[in-house]
Amino acid sequence: MSIAVITLNKGRRAHLTRLLEGLSRGALPDRCIVVEIGGDTAPYPSLPFPVERVAFPHAGLPLAAARNAGRRAAQAETLIFLDVDCIPSEGLVAGLSRAVAVHDGLICCEIGYLPAGAVADGWRAADLERLGRPHPVRAFPPAGEVAPAPQPGLFWSLAFAVRAATYDRLGGFDESFSGYGAEDTDLAFRAERAGVPILFLGGPQAYHQHHPGYDPPLQHFRDIVANATRFQARHGIWPMDGWLDGFAQLGLIAADRSNGVVIHRDPTPDEVAAARLPDDRPF
Repeated sequence: MSIAVITLNKGRRAHLTRLLEGLSRGALPDRCIVVEIGGDTAPYPSLPFPVERVAFPHAGLPLAAARNAGRRAAQAETLIFLDVDCIPSEGLVAGLSRAVAVHDGLICCEIGYLPAGAVADGWRAADLERLGRPHPVRAFPPAGEVAPAPQPGLFWSLAFAVRAATYDRLGGFDESFSGYGAEDTDLAFRAERAGVPILFLGGPQAYHQHHPGYDPPLQHFRDIVANATRFQARHGIWPMDGWLDGFAQLGLIAADRSNGVVIHRDPTPDEVAAARLPDDRPF
């Protein structure tokens, strides 16, 4: 089955370069699609597989629409969506591709979160493996095994694979989710309802390169509120409830969501700055 890796880039050129280098160290995809949201036009490094640039200039972060644009450009039977912050392990493309050939589902691999300063030019795979920290709420099966995710809310859009025909049958990501938040959880919930399982693959990993994080992510306040409201209207539960609770504690929204989210005000620049996580917090 032909394989396309799809990634989105907006201001992460150094991270993208390491992602591409990681792909070159393992089983090669047939092509890599880079959706350039921020208008980056710099040439890509010379690689042993074709890289196609999809221009997608946008002031915000339209994740759903940009991923769908990547899929449209990917002429392949197997799609591997890889976040630009992720460096694939040597066995990632081959492992996910084998799993997709056997299992018709949304198949996630494990992510190792890297601390600040852990990776630079000349990185070694052994260092990523040693330093990458697993996410505390996602347990993966032994290497080579595929297991159902405990619930669809644990679907991980950072690194997953799916048959192109299945992605198309699901309608891809719903572009009514504008900007950041809940578009991936919505895909997982719709997949489960359509009989497409959410699966975890043990073994190959992707390593998440550090970037500044926020808790709650106040820089995406309006997107999160709008997308959470849209998700709740469709699925009957609130996604990102921890973040919404954090917004309420700051007085940005009403604590009672029984009649929807009532916005009191936007976060101040000082509040956004105060929400930034220390560099030693990987997630």
